[in-house]
Amino acid sequence: QVQLTESGGGLVQAGDSLRLSCAASGRAFSNYRMGWFRQAPGKEREFVAHRWSAGSTAYADSVKGRFTISRDNAKNMVYLQMNSLKPEDTAIYYCAIDTTAGGYDYWGQGTQVTVSS
Repeated sequence: QVQLTESGGGLVQAGDSLRLSCAASGRAFSNYRMGWFRQAPGKEREFVAHRWSAGSTAYADSVKGRFTISRDNAKNMVYLQMNSLKPEDTAIYYCAIDTTAGGYDYWGQGTQVTVSS
């Protein structure tokens, strides 16, 4: 069974940085796309960033230039470095994996990020 576990969330001030981590277990993930999503209170879950196994990345416009997704395939880890955080970045952040190239099929339980102004 595939399991994803996020960590690294917390309460920070605007302008601060955080690094989220996602540990994957149950399968070797080096060949799969991995992504980060977030859900703010009262809003739908939205895409933040993803990284293909070959290294290509994509970001939501709202985080481009501030967030960086990276992965360590040897450790089955994916990271989200978040810089210059804004109050509107406040959300629960989820990592996910796409094992079929047809969409994300496994999700973590999320980690809360709160940015105060």
